[in-house]
Amino acid sequence: MGRRISLNYFKDKEVLITGGSGSLGKTLTKILQIEYKPKGIRLYSRDEYKQWIFKQELKQLKLDKNISFIIGDVRDLKSLTLAMKGVDIVINTAAMKQIPACENNPIQAVQTNVIGAQNIIYAALETKPYKVMHISTDKNCNPINLYGATKMCAEKLFIHANVYTGRRNPQFACCRYGNVFGSRGSILPLFRKQIEDGLPLTVTNKEMTRFWISLTDVVHFLLERICYMKEGSVYIPKMPSASIMDIIEVLSPKSEIKITGVRKGEKLHEMLINREDSLYVKIHDNYYEIKEKKRNESSFTLTSKNCSWKLQKEEIRKMIEEL
Repeated sequence: MGRRISLNYFKDKEVLITGGSGSLGKTLTKILQIEYKPKGIRLYSRDEYKQWIFKQELKQLKLDKNISFIIGDVRDLKSLTLAMKGVDIVINTAAMKQIPACENNPIQAVQTNVIGAQNIIYAALETKPYKVMHISTDKNCNPINLYGATKMCAEKLFIHANVYTGRRNPQFACCRYGNVFGSRGSILPLFRKQIEDGLPLTVTNKEMTRFWISLTDVVHFLLERICYMKEGSVYIPKMPSASIMDIIEVLSPKSEIKITGVRKGEKLHEMLINREDSLYVKIHDNYYEIKEKKRNESSFTLTSKNCSWKLQKEEIRKMIEEL
């Protein structure tokens, strides 16, 4: 996706990944270590057990050189600021991501997804890394649940943070994308567990569609955009969509289906670009860039229903096999 990064770009860089023991943080770490070999990586997260498991995995893969594991929470500004000292690039993957968890624990969701985002900005303004990239989501477009609303707030905080730096460091930008295929919390691990246990596959609505991307594609897109990023931009990879039933037909076509009904705060179709965003979109070969500069004359929406790029069954099968 986009221009290929110079293999030397991260060579002299110290990288901090918040939420570093999550699915994205782990894949980022492995790809950075294998392909780009940065000066150092700091993994900042609050779950010491997940950190320990990941540390053992990296040792087995012989990828543990120049990696620091830091216990901390994005809610803790002092610890975050200490962790960020001497860092060149910050990638914020930390968030409460599960819709029901956010709906049932709204104070906690706001503390992590909004106040945590604000703390990263405060820490960056204090320690002055070169670049800060925030990970956003399609669910912040016209949000109907608290998770989407908190991520919308966070995205706006990061874009506005450039007001305090002008063209000096740090530069703040965001990356927005849809569902990551096979990540923790996605439908694929759930379906596989249900198949293993001999249970019906639970589907909220047969018409439901989603945008899909692999973790590897997300990471390469993210690193490319960090390399070439402009302050105040929101970057969105061009990505395909598929219905839930298309995935089931490839994964387990003979399984019994149980319809559970759309949950509170859940959309039938997700949106990556709403009409307001589209007024400021610049379309590149492999991605969209939202930057509130020159206003477009026409508007559009990009949803998982009206997206022209649909995953074919062979493509879905290949994505499943690669996991």
